[in-house]
Amino acid sequence: MNPNQNTKPQGQYGIIGWPLGHSKSPLLHNWGLKECGLPGVYVPWPTEPAKLKAFVAEARARKIRGVSVTIPHKQAVIPFLDGVTDRAKAVGAVNTLFWREGRLLGDNTDVAGIVAPLAPHREALASALVLGAGGAARAACFALKELGVADLAVSNRTQAKAEALARDFGIGAVPWEARTARAWTLIVNATPLGLKGGDEDASPWPQDGFGGVSLVFDMVYNPVRTRLIQDAQAAGVACISGLNMFLHQGLAQFELWTGRKLDEKRARQLLMADMTLTGA
Repeated sequence: MNPNQNTKPQGQYGIIGWPLGHSKSPLLHNWGLKECGLPGVYVPWPTEPAKLKAFVAEARARKIRGVSVTIPHKQAVIPFLDGVTDRAKAVGAVNTLFWREGRLLGDNTDVAGIVAPLAPHREALASALVLGAGGAARAACFALKELGVADLAVSNRTQAKAEALARDFGIGAVPWEARTARAWTLIVNATPLGLKGGDEDASPWPQDGFGGVSLVFDMVYNPVRTRLIQDAQAAGVACISGLNMFLHQGLAQFELWTGRKLDEKRARQLLMADMTLTGA
């Protein structure tokens, strides 16, 4: 079977998205299953948008135990589910599919992935600008509101999408061209700019735009040091790599599926060792 041409699930856990070349989810979850002595395998299922509905139907038929959901399916998959958690409903996007009492549900563990690394900085987060308007940006806005950031806005290359997200969360929408016009304490990149295999050399923020910025959180985790993080560090700005978000959302997914907690320190070591080995 060529996984790039077939959406039929062949394992008990996996990840859907399009494309999927950058994902480290199989590494983390297969390690977790082995660590806990649990049966099953976690595999990538590259799923183009036109085949999403068929994939979900197949996942139901085979009772796949758990599915991670990434770009571009985090919102599009919702109509094909039996329901979503309160958190996922509030975010308006899902990144995790799981079963409860015979129902296929969606949850959003991206929120946990964002809150965990930002929580130590909570008191210093006077303002924040989220870049992007997709599922990741929605999770970021929800998490930042949960952390108590009152001065919060979103900016996206397509202004209409930014305004729609802003209305949902009761925050401001900043035109893309004006995103550096004022100082923001925190910048969150929720776009795919900088992603390995895509626009790897691109950044959503100009090199000369870090005046007044105290912290940058890049949700892209592969590579660890994106162009945005390199530029921010060169400007003396503290940075949080997307690897932190990936780790925490993945740990939350694994617990949701299996009821088992993985060791955070060992999981982080696993991911860092792989990134070093692969040069990511």
